This record gives sequence, structure tokens and C-alpha cells, in this order.
Amino acid sequence: MSPDDRVDQAPEGARARGALDASMTLLNEVTRKPLDPGYRLAAERRALEGSRPPTVRRTALVLVSAMVLGLGVTAATMSLRAPQPSVMAARLLLEEQIRDRTADVEQLRDRAQTLNADIDQLHASALAASNSSLVEQLEADSLASGATAVTGPGLRITLSDPAVGDGATEDPTARVFDGDLQMIVNGLWQAGAEAVAVNDQRLTATTSIRSAGSAILIDLVPIIGPYTIEAVGDPQGLQTGLARARAGDYLTWLRNTVGVGVDTSSQPALELPSAARVTLRSATVPAGTPLAPRSGRSISGADVHRPGDPGRSDLLADQRERALALAASADVAGSWPTTSERSGRT
Repeated sequence: MSPDDRVDQAPEGARARGALDASMTLLNEVTRKPLDPGYRLAAERRALEGSRPPTVRRTALVLVSAMVLGLGVTAATMSLRAPQPSVMAARLLLEEQIRDRTADVEQLRDRAQTLNADIDQLHASALAASNSSLVEQLEADSLASGATAVTGPGLRITLSDPAVGDGATEDPTARVFDGDLQMIVNGLWQAGAEAVAVNDQRLTATTSIRSAGSAILIDLVPIIGPYTIEAVGDPQGLQTGLARARAGDYLTWLRNTVGVGVDTSSQPALELPSAARVTLRSATVPAGTPLAPRSGRSISGADVHRPGDPGRSDLLADQRERALALAASADVAGSWPTTSERSGRT
């Protein structure tokens, strides 16, 4: 007997007492009859009749429906990913404008170089007609300032970042930093280099080697590895002077401790380009003001840093001293800092 039948046959008092949960009729129905009557009848009929074996028609219908659905999804995806004609036209127009502007820049650069050469020739002719000593002084100053290209024998140093093995984690400090280039360049100046260039970027007394994030900049020009440092001068003298200077020990430390690739070779002929010209807006010398002496000191008595002057201070001398002090504080005086300590130097 079902619970409903028992309720119907119960006495009046019992049914009255059972009416207390009349507000929970829906919950009682869900609890007593969790399966919908239609589903229950279908399940009973399937149990009596047994499951029907799949037919060829039904299988083919399922396959065709799946293929149609897959083709529809693929076509919709391709239509969404395909670039619109207007977008393609705008991209082609931008590419054409970039090519045109690049060609214009190249033409203007070539014309500027031609005009600069004409100006230099006229300038030299005018000075030669009046005073030949000024021409010689101008040539010497042009070499030191990087205003003219230089050709001659010299030394080439190539620095490359350490190779990272398969599956190995790259160490952000195990690479070439801007301070490394500064140290080596200053060592070449101290060794007697007449002209220096890094990745075909000519260096002068006002050139800055710095970093912006992980990129190394020569003034405002970014450079990437491998970093080729070329110095014009006596190759043997440059090698000897570099080995005796701090930069020589620094190169050894980069090679052995950091793992930077260092390749040094003598070159019979190097061609260094001229440096970018500085636009002079205005320059005047007040009346009665003495010119700076050529003894390597300015009017105020401060050292004048000239390329090739062996008595000048290295731009990274302070950083080098701090590195040595750091090594001494760790009771390893005379050794170079580790790569973790080197990251703070940059």
C-alpha cells in the first residue's frame, strides 16, 4: 500500500493531524515522486520492449549532422579570422607609405653627406689660403671629435652573450651590460686608440653608452649583440696597453666568470664612420675671456677628458673601485664580483 492510500484510509482525526504539513505539498511530492511520470512510463516501456539496435539510417543521419555542424563552425571561424578588404587595403597603403618615406630619408641622408663633404672642402680651401697651420689643427681636432671618417690598422674586440643550453634557465645577469662596453672603450682610449666605434657607431668625447631596460644605447641608437668594438691605432700597442690596464683584467673576468664570449684580433685595415654632427645653434666668446689651454685642463682647473689622453680618468673608475671594495668586504680582495653582485653595478 502506498503512502497516499494509507493517508486516504486513515481516520478523520489522523487526517486532520496530517493536514498540518499542507503547506509543504510541493516538497512532499518532489520527495515521494522524484521521477516525472512521463519519464517513468518511458523507462518502463523501454524495459519491456528492450533497446532497439542502431540502424544504418540513424547512424548515417548522425554522421551527416556532425559533418554539417563541423563545416558550419569551421566556415564561421574562417570568416571571423579572415581580414576584411578595408583592413587589407589600409595595410597595403601604410606599407607603401613606409617604403616611400624610407626612400626619401635615404635620399636626404645621401644629399646631406654630399653637402657636408662640399662644406668641408670649401672650408679647408678657405683656411689653406689664409693660414695653413689652422688646416692642420682642424684636421687634428676633426679626428679627435669624430667629425671625419678614419681608416687604418687597429684592434677589434667582439663580445657576445653566453649561450643558454636546452632546458636551462636564462640568467638575466649573464650577459653584456652597458658598463662592460664603457670599461673596454675607456681601456682602449687609455691604451692610445685614435678612434673607437661600437657596432659602427663612432664614439667621441660626448658620446654616452647607457642602457634603457635591457637594451644598450649609443647616444640614442640601440645596438644588439654581438657587440663589435673597433679601435684604430697601433695593434700591438693597443693590445699591450689594454693587457696592462684594468680593462684587460676586466675582459678576463668577463670571459672566465660571467661566460661572455670575448674575441680579440688585430686588423690590418679598419674603416670607422664619422660621428653624427652636433647642430651648433649659437656660440660666442666674451671679449677678454682667455681660451682654454691645451695642457689638458679647463679654465676652472678641472680635467678635460679627451679621447686618446692616457692621463684622463676612466668613466667607470668609480664603478670599478666599488666592485673591488665589494670583493674586499667579502674577504676575496683582488677578485671580481659575482654575477649577482654585477647586476647592481648596472
